[in-house]
Amino acid sequence: MSEFWKIFFVTVYTSCALVLFVYGINCYVMMWLFSRARRQQKDHDQRLLEQFSQRFSEKDLPPVTVQLPVYNERLVIDRLLTCACALDWPKGKLEIQVLDDSTDDSWMHTAELVEKLRKQGHDIQHIRRTNRQGFKAGALRNGMKLARGEFFAIFDADFTPPPDFLRRTVPFLLMDEKCGFVQARWGHRNRDYSPFTRAQSIGIDGHFAVEQPARAWNGLFLNFNGTAGVWRKQAIEQAGGWQDDTLTEDLDLSYRSQLAGWHGRFLPDLVVPAELPTNINAFKSQQRRWAKGSIQTAKKLLPRVIKSSNFGPFKKLQAVLHLTHYLVHPTIILMVLFTLPLLLSGRAIFVTPLVLSLVGMMVFSLFAPSALYLFSQKVFYPGDWKNSIKYLPLLTIMGMGLAVNNSVGVLGAIFGKKHEEFVRTPKLGTLAEIPSVNATSSGSLQVSVLEKKVIEYRIPIKGSVLFEWFMCLWALAAFFEYIRIFNFIIGPIMLLHATGFAYVGVTSFVHDLKLRRLGDRS
Repeated sequence: MSEFWKIFFVTVYTSCALVLFVYGINCYVMMWLFSRARRQQKDHDQRLLEQFSQRFSEKDLPPVTVQLPVYNERLVIDRLLTCACALDWPKGKLEIQVLDDSTDDSWMHTAELVEKLRKQGHDIQHIRRTNRQGFKAGALRNGMKLARGEFFAIFDADFTPPPDFLRRTVPFLLMDEKCGFVQARWGHRNRDYSPFTRAQSIGIDGHFAVEQPARAWNGLFLNFNGTAGVWRKQAIEQAGGWQDDTLTEDLDLSYRSQLAGWHGRFLPDLVVPAELPTNINAFKSQQRRWAKGSIQTAKKLLPRVIKSSNFGPFKKLQAVLHLTHYLVHPTIILMVLFTLPLLLSGRAIFVTPLVLSLVGMMVFSLFAPSALYLFSQKVFYPGDWKNSIKYLPLLTIMGMGLAVNNSVGVLGAIFGKKHEEFVRTPKLGTLAEIPSVNATSSGSLQVSVLEKKVIEYRIPIKGSVLFEWFMCLWALAAFFEYIRIFNFIIGPIMLLHATGFAYVGVTSFVHDLKLRRLGDRS
């Protein structure tokens, strides 16, 4: 190998390690920001709620529109509408919109439910469109035109808000005239369904229990998470409304509203349970959509953020790290691909200072997310956090194995077409909450309408799984080369990467096969 290529490989590899190191440092920054502001923010929120109760009576409360964007949700629609109608708000001031873009027969069942609830005295509408233009953003935009509320509470189909949800969110909008939206924390209805869902829940908790409050409480850009939140109509309109030129219309709108002078609030103690994907192919589809949408939003809005004179350097830096976080995954792919050529280039290239620097950065980057996840468990599950430790290795392996899947999303945002179909994550309802009954295998369930919907809603396996297998073999080759020369302590990390790619690749096939067998049985 020529000196040019040796220098090239070392430069790229070192640059990737530095990128991961920066994102790793930010995990600790988030924990510090959370810790320093937590007590003061709790006291502030409590005082605000006390002032609200003194200033506002029932007759002063504004009309609220609850928007429920649904698409082929036969398995969860009953539960969703029941929770929406149970929300505690003055009679005559609560309007519910079922924004139904379904293309299967579930819309007829939904129409029957809506009619039944309307006869019971609920102000609920079943709004159908002739097409899915704009997907979720288009449905929300269309619903706004027909709504009479000053504020909009939004829930995805698998979310089950508590009855006091509006009582605990709307006061912040009424007491703070520049508050554009309030976001609640996601909970997990099927957290203990399997080790796979338990690992997912820990990853989500890291975002909602640490990152979101750290951003909200320290004046940084906060993202609305698409559901379990309430928006001020004026903030939506001044930000330019719901737009569908990214796959993360929620992230896009929340940043545009803050660029327009609004800010968001996050309530970590208000939990809205939701369903975690039990099938890894559905989970990968969700992650790919989030990865692509985040980078699309970064391309669209980061220039405006950076050029703005209204934000300081730290806030701009955090916005960059926030919107570009999914760049971690193609960075991981590059590092894994470059490891084998580096090992094959010989010992001379690995001078001691370089090795020590790279090892330090990689170890730091590897453990930083786990530290944040464990911190989140200690904060919100003080009696059970130690039990979460055993799931951290699986979460780490999943994170590594998803690098291919999420890199596809990132590259699609950079080089792909701007508009594409919004692929929603299938919801299984109660079938996703019973550990003893696997809804994706024969189990003890008889073939039924619900099981047929599980098959119909499945996300098929993607061709990228073949590249996951390639990456697994490549990482293994690098590991064995490390064993051969026993130089450069990257070997164990390569083995972790190989395990991650293998886990995601194998599980993708296994979950897809179980659904296919269920389909054959029906």
